[in-house]
Amino acid sequence: MRNLKREIAQCMSGLAMAEDHTLTACFVFPDDFIGFQGHFPSNKILPGICQIQCVVVMLEGWGKKRVMLKEIVQAKFLASVFPSEELTCVCGDIGDTNGVFTLKASFSKSGQKVAGLKLKVVFGQEIEK
Repeated sequence: MRNLKREIAQCMSGLAMAEDHTLTACFVFPDDFIGFQGHFPSNKILPGICQIQCVVVMLEGWGKKRVMLKEIVQAKFLASVFPSEELTCVCGDIGDTNGVFTLKASFSKSGQKVAGLKLKVVFGQEIEK
């Protein structure tokens, strides 16, 4: 999983926190991205787990702390994402229950929503440089 997260982080740009406390980043996955291996080799489609990991990578990049996914509350994948397409993720905090944070994330490409997620995560240790 570390290789996948590392490659996702390399595909991320523009990580920013907005005034409304939503976290936004863009992702462009090249044709040779590890996530495309074995996932329809003749018609490469970004696996949903990669979109879930995008949220984790964003949170770790912003907060500089490890993030552990506790639960996928909801995941709706509405359209396919292909190599070299720019994917934008907007992530916001819904609430905190005893250190377990519930987040909503939305993915879009060219203005079209491609996925919506609701995740529960826990923040861990600071990431060493």
